[in-house]
Amino acid sequence: MAMVRWYPFGELARMREAMDQLWEDSWPRSLDADFTHSGEPALDVYQTPNELVLQAAVPGLRPEDVDVSITGDMLTIRGQVKEEKDVSQEDYLLKERRYGAFARTVHLPDMLKTDKAEAVFENGILTLTIPKAEEAKPKAINVRVKGMIESGKESRKAA
Repeated sequence: MAMVRWYPFGELARMREAMDQLWEDSWPRSLDADFTHSGEPALDVYQTPNELVLQAAVPGLRPEDVDVSITGDMLTIRGQVKEEKDVSQEDYLLKERRYGAFARTVHLPDMLKTDKAEAVFENGILTLTIPKAEEAKPKAINVRVKGMIESGKESRKAA
């Protein structure tokens, strides 16, 4: 009989992988696309040198169904997905879409011109663009080599 070294963490790792797979298999894929697990709209947030851009997926809503507000450094997106009343509950074979009110609040970084924010609604995507204040924009700094300063040669800009 061969001796095999017992490694207890291997069993735990396999159990975790099984639980992760169970969770992935049980969550409806259609809900993941546009809303988080808590029913909040999914967000993409990125920055450019001059602005912060937030995009929220709010499919099936009209611009008048969505409310965007900024208070201090907190951005809140609110809305309500209304259920169609044309179909009775008994006639549904599958019903995965989420209905009802939602709100998503995110903390904004410092140094934004929130009073200049613009919102555009297109194809179920709400895009909010907030310009950065001048202090927050990247600036180039001249770097000089000591020997070049004394000789009067030009320096290069550092990015």
